[in-house]
Amino acid sequence: MSRLTKADLSARLGLSVGTQVTWSETSKVTKDEVVIQRLALGPRRMPALCLSPLTPSANSVGILYCHSSDVTEDGGKSEILKGHASLLDPLGLALACAGATVLCPDLAGFGERRAEGSESALAKAETWYGSPLIGRMTGDLILALEVLKDLAKPDKVATIGMSMGGILAYLVAALRSDVTACVHMCHLADIAPLIEAGNHDLHGPYMTIPGFLPDHDLSDIAAMIAPRPQLVITGAQDPITPPEAYLPAACKLLEAYAGNESALWLHRDGTAGHHETPKSRYVLEQFLAVHLGLGMPPLP
Repeated sequence: MSRLTKADLSARLGLSVGTQVTWSETSKVTKDEVVIQRLALGPRRMPALCLSPLTPSANSVGILYCHSSDVTEDGGKSEILKGHASLLDPLGLALACAGATVLCPDLAGFGERRAEGSESALAKAETWYGSPLIGRMTGDLILALEVLKDLAKPDKVATIGMSMGGILAYLVAALRSDVTACVHMCHLADIAPLIEAGNHDLHGPYMTIPGFLPDHDLSDIAAMIAPRPQLVITGAQDPITPPEAYLPAACKLLEAYAGNESALWLHRDGTAGHHETPKSRYVLEQFLAVHLGLGMPPLP
């Protein structure tokens, strides 16, 4: 089995090269010491939200926040302000209060982009053109990463996401060496064992990379982040990350981080399902403090 490379992964995702990095601000307000900007990114003016501290810190941190799958009005980029049912609080807002600049774009089919079509319709259309929907999402996030770097000029950049946002967070980090650290929740599991167990259909249509199996699996993508800091949070009761799919993926990461074990944090909550817990939030806080110098505010 050949080692997965950035070039191979980019080709399988159908990523284009040289997207024009432009952005404009459509509105700006300040609330509770946090600056809230609405942005339009790139030539297609992709809607995005940016949260930043009113008083920037000396060592700036940028967070590319990858939202989860939520087609309601509060989904998409609004997740950083309004939170999600699987999160303890609006994580994006907490990160901004900790001193980070947090950028989250609406991905295709979510938020202000729901008019582009349903996830199913978009996935089918992208496949006809020879590229998976997850590739389009990754490309949009890479554009957002470039905007974040141009907007905030951060010293360190991290990708963060849960569920759908989780795989997107480690996809972007795997493809971009300028990402300092990666946090992904409720996602790491190899897809081949999930297919064998019949659990793969719990994922949405977005998450298909044609021909990726049998030569590679999802843990090969996460392993490409090594030796950079990576936090993996999963629940043992989550049907998307069952032991038979999680354990081989975790072993692959442990192999990739041999000699750099302190950079890989694996938090497995034995009683948790597909959601964040106080225990996992504590681990997240410690990881961000150690690797990004962020001090998270206490939970309300």
